[in-house]
Amino acid sequence: MTPQSRLRSAAALAAAATALLVAGQLPALAVDDPPAPVTGNATHFDGLGSPYGGCGLPQSELDAPDFVALNVYDMPGDYTSYPVRPLPPAQADRIGLWNNGLNCGRFVQVTIGDRCTGTNDGAPGQPFCRNGSWVADGYNGATLTMVVADSCGDGNAWCRDDRNHLDLSTGSLNRFARDGVPVGDLYPNHWNNRRVSWSFVPAPDYSGDIRIAFLRGAQRYWPAIAVSHLANGIHGVEYLSGGVWRAATMNSDMGQAYVLGADGTDFQIRVRDVTGELINGGRVYRFSLPSSCGGTCSAAYTPVAYTTSDGSTGSPTASPSPTVSPSPTVSPSPTISPSPTVSPSPTPTGTPPSGTGCAATWTVTGAWAGGFQAEVTVRNTGTSAATGWSSEVVFAGGQRLVNAWNAAATQTGARVTATNAAWNGALPAGGSTSWGLVASGDNQAPSELRCTLQ
Repeated sequence: MTPQSRLRSAAALAAAATALLVAGQLPALAVDDPPAPVTGNATHFDGLGSPYGGCGLPQSELDAPDFVALNVYDMPGDYTSYPVRPLPPAQADRIGLWNNGLNCGRFVQVTIGDRCTGTNDGAPGQPFCRNGSWVADGYNGATLTMVVADSCGDGNAWCRDDRNHLDLSTGSLNRFARDGVPVGDLYPNHWNNRRVSWSFVPAPDYSGDIRIAFLRGAQRYWPAIAVSHLANGIHGVEYLSGGVWRAATMNSDMGQAYVLGADGTDFQIRVRDVTGELINGGRVYRFSLPSSCGGTCSAAYTPVAYTTSDGSTGSPTASPSPTVSPSPTVSPSPTISPSPTVSPSPTPTGTPPSGTGCAATWTVTGAWAGGFQAEVTVRNTGTSAATGWSSEVVFAGGQRLVNAWNAAATQTGARVTATNAAWNGALPAGGSTSWGLVASGDNQAPSELRCTLQ
């Protein structure tokens, strides 16, 4: 890959990491919008990763065919890796205009500026457009409105030194238009990572209502949803539980993906936009986990129909996204495939009771940069029924447990201990059950894996 054309890595299902403030308060913003318009360097990338871009949506489900990535970090001169995302409050001064995902789904109007006659390769520690100068030409002033769909966290000068840098989808470059006419041949011969000016704008020609979909791996114990097609960005999702509106947790910094804390298959949500206001006068959206998921959603994006508190209805086709031209083929991330089964650890010292035996296996069900999702299967290999079980996972590389379901799990040091939930403790001879987890850190098989029966 050349420095000018990079392929975004997949941002798959991630952990619940930070929550917005409680209902009635504005979201906890890390950075303010820049004064409009601002000028920065522009690069381009071939397409979103598979299955998701940085906002938690597949490319086919974006609200526009033209999309951009914003900088995760604002840290000039520092090109080191910061794997923890979203950035915590202690690193607030490093948060870029990606704004920990809070600018996902917003639109920007981009205007083409001067071309570099020298080298503009984003080399760390090097000036932009060195050994040359910025010159205007006939492409200056061409504009395009694009949706924020991804993040730029690479360790180069573009993504670290230039706060106002934009990474544009390659397929959009020749759709920039002047006086309503596409320029047509801006890329590749007249590009060279130009300067652009840009500002946030409301969604153009907005109509319809929001779209709601379940993400891969979603289930009653981990109801992860994507919310899109808002008039003015998304800064929070709230769900009704026990008669109280509670703030849902953003799925890592994928700003259009949220995990509802409710345990069930029927949900009610309301949504806040970039101003912190409830959209559509506080409209409540009611929907259910679809039967097509079979308990757990296997598709990357499963749209759902909904009803609302004021009687309007929505469906997967009610507010269709504009047709997105096919992007270059994206090879799936190699980490998405299930990891090989991990053999059970040797039986602990001591003689187990007669007729009992337990085996545990480990399968990775999703992985992304900085985290993964896994399933642990607990099987009764003995001849007697069990009334309960516990499972232990010892991480091999400093991973940290973020979320778990179908079990009560805690971590001490590298060891995660999980005990059965009330509904899955009984295991007949030969029977099995499973529990799931999301962890931060590298996708590595655990150094130890074991289970015991009661």
